[in-house]
Amino acid sequence: MRNAEFDRQQVLRQAMNAFIDKGYAKTSMQDLTKATGLHPGSIYCAFDNKRGLLLAVIEQYGQDRKAELTACFGSALPFPEQLKQYLAGIVDECQCKDTPKACLLTKALNEVAEQDEMIRDAVQSHLESWQQALTTQFEQAVDRGELKGDAAHLARYFVMGIFGLRTFAHTKPAPEVLHALADQLYRDTCRG
Repeated sequence: MRNAEFDRQQVLRQAMNAFIDKGYAKTSMQDLTKATGLHPGSIYCAFDNKRGLLLAVIEQYGQDRKAELTACFGSALPFPEQLKQYLAGIVDECQCKDTPKACLLTKALNEVAEQDEMIRDAVQSHLESWQQALTTQFEQAVDRGELKGDAAHLARYFVMGIFGLRTFAHTKPAPEVLHALADQLYRDTCRG
């Protein structure tokens, strides 16, 4: 059997959008073929099944989020400005016109993880990695004197706030409300 040729990252990101929009259970193979432009046989050949595709999408999502975090916190700006930019990106993502973009990892954790140990482990691994990467940034900011307090606690608080913002965004609040909540999270985090 001949292997299908395609841009793997592009296909995974397209499938990611389908899973985020409809959830795992409601995303059909027809939805995935439409989103990716691949034939069902190509998807099965490359990923075995829908579950295998979701696991590959989770991996890509984790890599994409890590790259975003690295780019944001790798700038020459002071940590508080980096933190503000990071939050602004999340708020922008939450304000999509039709449907707020959910975090794929939390969506998969809520929808599928209780029934599938492998998916649960993959999601938890990426969420822990993301939180640890943020904790490292917070620790460095405390060491530089840009932030006061317990870095690990502040990072957990910040992560909790991001989960809350993403969830609250599904109630479709006015943009100024979401921005005000993000600003409050920023101020509370920076205050230590």
